[in-house]
Amino acid sequence: MHRVVVHALASLTMLAAVLATPLAAQQDTTTHILSLGGAARLAAHQSASALAARAEAEQATARVHESFSSFLPNVYGGASEREFVENSASLLRFPASPASESFNSLLPPGGILFPPIKSVDFRGYASDTLFSYSAIQRYRQSRTTERAASAGADNAAEQAAGAAASAYLTAQHADAILTARLADSSLAADLLNIARQQLSAGVGIALDVTRAAARLTATRAQLIGARTDRDRSRLELYRALGLPLDTRLSLTDSLARLPVADTLPPESMEIDRALRHRPDLHAVDEQLTAAEQEISAVRAERLPALAVFGDKGVNGGNWNRLLPTYSWGIGLSVPIFDGAHRESRIEEQEAATREILIRRRDLRQEAAIEVRGAFLQLTSAREQLDAATEQLQLTQQELSEARERFRAGVAGDADVITASLDLNGARTLQIDALANYQSARVALALATGSVTDLP
Repeated sequence: MHRVVVHALASLTMLAAVLATPLAAQQDTTTHILSLGGAARLAAHQSASALAARAEAEQATARVHESFSSFLPNVYGGASEREFVENSASLLRFPASPASESFNSLLPPGGILFPPIKSVDFRGYASDTLFSYSAIQRYRQSRTTERAASAGADNAAEQAAGAAASAYLTAQHADAILTARLADSSLAADLLNIARQQLSAGVGIALDVTRAAARLTATRAQLIGARTDRDRSRLELYRALGLPLDTRLSLTDSLARLPVADTLPPESMEIDRALRHRPDLHAVDEQLTAAEQEISAVRAERLPALAVFGDKGVNGGNWNRLLPTYSWGIGLSVPIFDGAHRESRIEEQEAATREILIRRRDLRQEAAIEVRGAFLQLTSAREQLDAATEQLQLTQQELSEARERFRAGVAGDADVITASLDLNGARTLQIDALANYQSARVALALATGSVTDLP
């Protein structure tokens, strides 16, 4: 009986291991070590919006291949076997005339029904367009549309990179706030410990202990909220990066370690860079060219097109006797009138061209405004950061002096609590200033089309 139980347990263990293997294999065990720029590049490569835009670009590439098929020959084959009956009433009746009346009188009014005739045919057909200016213009238009779709995919990747960089900074901001709240909690616990020691030594009062305990409780509540915000920001970062939730992330940058520049490049140079490098501007330029080429292609439909065609096969009355036959020729088609359909299409494309021109002008102005707005945000954030850093240093000094007076017993903990509250606010203010400055850096990179170039 003991052996049966042992074998059963071993079998269950092996079965559990077999069932667990596929689940473990599905988990992503890769640890992504990401900097700010690395997160932007990862999102540009694998986020859902970037992948969808690349799929649209691949569709445009397939349409280029479809358009090129107009220059390739069409080859197809066919086979048929049929049997038909003819009546002389439809074959041998002639228009009324003195000569035809005597001939028609020899035939019965209902005609003569001929025996069934059988036809067997095997044939191959081929045709090719030798010259069509309209087809040439449509192929050029499809190539331009492909470039526009590719630029659109680059723009989608750039936007995804900007969203990921913003999510990265939000996560780092949440981490910094959590660190600050941990420091506040440690300070509050230290203050409560000092108050209790002074009360035990007879140099303190119970009110100081109560105040310190209330301060510790408040900082713990803030700490819980900071942890929740940190976890939520990580979830948003996973989504922006297009990563499964079981992926391990290691963020190498922090708000304090990211660069802070003292000077900025000339604004005019950054605006010029935006107008030259932004993928959405490239996309709208290509869309404008494609619309103009579409107008040219429609107008080219008025021109003649030259084509060659032919067929070759075997034909006969039965399967035992099939004779080779063929035909070939060169055809010239000349469009004359299509009910003003082409003119309507030209008007439609001209209106679409005007729409793209308006959108292009507005987009260029928007790019310049975004660059200038990023410069204003950078300048303001830099000044706020200097002020917040100075305020943090002063509140740290104030807290140090208040703690020394409290330890010496020459003052209560009210001054220490007030100073700790000021320090709490100063830490948060500096963290917000750092986050605003780095967000302005990302905004400037997004405005100039260089988010994926961030370090």
